Amino acid sequence: MPVATTNELLPMPEGSDAPLGEVAVRTLCEFAARAGDLDLRFSASPSGQEGVAGHSTVAARRGPAYQRELPLSATWQGLRVQGRADGFDSEAGRLEEIKTHRGDPARIKHSHQALHWAQARVYGWMLCNQLGLAELDIALVYFHIDTGVETPLLQRHRADELRAHFEGLCERYIAWARSEALHRSRRDAALRALAFPFPSFRKGQRPLAAAVYRHHGAARTLLAQAPTGIGKTMATLFGALKAAPAAHTDQLLYLTAKTTGRGLALDSLRRLGLATPDSTVRVLERVARDKACEHPDKACHGESCPLARGYHDRLPAARQEAARTGWLDQASLREVALRHQVCPYYLGQEMLRWSDVVVGDYNHFFDLHAHAWALAVDENRRVGLLVDEAHNLIERARQMYSAELHPASLAALRQSPPPGMGASLDRLHRAWGSVAIASGAEHALLDELPDGWVTALQQHSADLTEHLAQADEAAHPVDPRVQAWLFEVLGFLRVAELFADHSLVELTRMPPTGRARKPRPMIAIRNLVPGPLLAARWAAAQGVTLFSATLTPMDYVVDLLGLPTETTRLDVPSPFATEQLAVRVAPHISTRWRDRAGSLDDLVAAIATQYRQAPGNYLAFFSSFDYLQQVLARLQSLFPSLPVWVQSRAMGEPERDAFIARFTEAGQGIGFAVLGGAFGEGIDLPGRRLVGAFIATLGLPQVNPFNEHLRQRLQHRFGRGYDYAYQFPGLQKVVQAAGRVIRSEEDRGVVWLLDDRFARSEVRRLLPAWWHVEPNPDPQSATIAARSGDDVRPNPQRTSGSPECPQA
Repeated sequence: MPVATTNELLPMPEGSDAPLGEVAVRTLCEFAARAGDLDLRFSASPSGQEGVAGHSTVAARRGPAYQRELPLSATWQGLRVQGRADGFDSEAGRLEEIKTHRGDPARIKHSHQALHWAQARVYGWMLCNQLGLAELDIALVYFHIDTGVETPLLQRHRADELRAHFEGLCERYIAWARSEALHRSRRDAALRALAFPFPSFRKGQRPLAAAVYRHHGAARTLLAQAPTGIGKTMATLFGALKAAPAAHTDQLLYLTAKTTGRGLALDSLRRLGLATPDSTVRVLERVARDKACEHPDKACHGESCPLARGYHDRLPAARQEAARTGWLDQASLREVALRHQVCPYYLGQEMLRWSDVVVGDYNHFFDLHAHAWALAVDENRRVGLLVDEAHNLIERARQMYSAELHPASLAALRQSPPPGMGASLDRLHRAWGSVAIASGAEHALLDELPDGWVTALQQHSADLTEHLAQADEAAHPVDPRVQAWLFEVLGFLRVAELFADHSLVELTRMPPTGRARKPRPMIAIRNLVPGPLLAARWAAAQGVTLFSATLTPMDYVVDLLGLPTETTRLDVPSPFATEQLAVRVAPHISTRWRDRAGSLDDLVAAIATQYRQAPGNYLAFFSSFDYLQQVLARLQSLFPSLPVWVQSRAMGEPERDAFIARFTEAGQGIGFAVLGGAFGEGIDLPGRRLVGAFIATLGLPQVNPFNEHLRQRLQHRFGRGYDYAYQFPGLQKVVQAAGRVIRSEEDRGVVWLLDDRFARSEVRRLLPAWWHVEPNPDPQSATIAARSGDDVRPNPQRTSGSPECPQA
């Protein structure tokens, strides 16, 4: 493997024997001992839980002199290497490295086995050094997780051989470690000197930045509500970055729910000067694998993809250039990767370990398989979290800790079963048939997993795994249907391991498919309260800030996200004046499902009247696409000349960009959108790009058996079932959508709340305190005014700042 020299990275710091920090054995070996192709073909790997159980089984078979999880360390030229050896038998003089597996151990890939031996030999030297041993037996023990059979591979090594191996790996790592030590010193110096990039803070921005600085410096949690438009992204990044040197923060993760949030964060980091060639702060943008893949038609291994072939041989040079580049947004990282002919996505995954600021989706830290979370835990890293638009994390976390299995997937495999899999598929089919929905109902909600279901699924998973392992080794193509189905099964089992009273089971009757004569239900685990599953994530972070414009009431957010009891709550006052935003309620319009048809005329009249009085760009939000289309059809029939553009159900990114592009400074018209969708938050339309919004819904979730069960569960757990299940999440969407209108202290605009329930006191108290809801004229007069002409044309006499609608 090519070896980095110090000169290829950064200049050597004074005193090359100065302490360089610590590195885990696994990290050292993965850095210095890997070679050859990137190979992500399926391998029959046990789960983490199975691996722990397997290690315990092996240890239990050993004698009283056996020491398990033996802590070991050694230092070479200022680099301290540490880890825990799986086991040491002092009587036999044998050190063991245990690896759990499935399938024939002879089929374990050579590259994997070489890495396993590298780790075992490092532990061997550290033990010899610690005990003064001249030689040592080292056993690589492969333990079959299903059969319980051990396959030991034994080697005897002299201590000087083990030392040479250890120092060789360290030598390959040491240049990088020295460079990293210098980088950290320069990074911290740059962050201490970091200046706010504007002449002054906006109102509310300084107290937010100061609170973030204090809480990240003290490794505490902050929940901050701050109005849309004050610059929350810049304030939180600036505060957390300034705190990083004194807090010894290894990495800051800026986590977002949507692509737009990621873009805003990168823009703020550019303004802070971190995208310049001389910046000493490394910034990495993480994107989904399908967005980073250069060859989506090829599999991720060297026999298929040219960027996987020889990946580990070319990785050191690519890693060096990426580290020197520093600013690694998606485009820059791709350029570096392709220059070295390595996969951009996996180069990004490698640089996740070595970056100071990472901008990515929530799932990079909160998902069950989150890589950033694994690094933080496995390597004891001090990670700071900035959680953007934190109100979204409740629903996203529910999705991350939920799973479902569809009977059609199994039926498709049973139609043409892979060789040797027919019996296993039939057994699961029979087990699935026993999961019945009582009394012929179409839908059922359970507080417990069906009896025997997880056991049946585990056995089927083992059968699938063994089948794929044999197919791979026999050089037969892996059936993609089997692999896809196995991943669904494993995902369900992973969620099932965590099942408790924070979740429920949902059964939905499906029509018979394939050879089945009786229907099998769709089986789903639905998380209701993600807090218990997120608690460990908060505990592992060294400083957390969750922020949004809509965190009212904060008890709701704290309870559902499981935030620490000592979490500080900050509500930043709005810098905007009441006079900037006219907020109007239509007290005689109902958007309830039963009233929609009867209120269409009044609704479109209110929209058309406002547009005629103060033409410009507006957004109109509705509860669903169906309701949107009803209103749109009525509006176009009554006011055909009023310009509109419409969100569609399956908008891709180019279509979303085109929708936003219609909002120009000189533009006029109404964009129709669904509340809670892509245009309800995370978009910035300052000035006359957006002068008003119509919100024809309270955003309340649909009343159905599932949401009613959720309400009951939340009532039992927190005593506020209706609020937590319906009212609070709905009103958060409303406030987010209305927040698109006022983006700066110069903006002027209007928000129409088109539902009589907005006049209720329990709803009004959840709206921002700086809003002043104005009295409204009789809607019948608005209808008459709107219908006084056939068309609704721009009124050139209307001036900005008029009493009807203050303009930007």
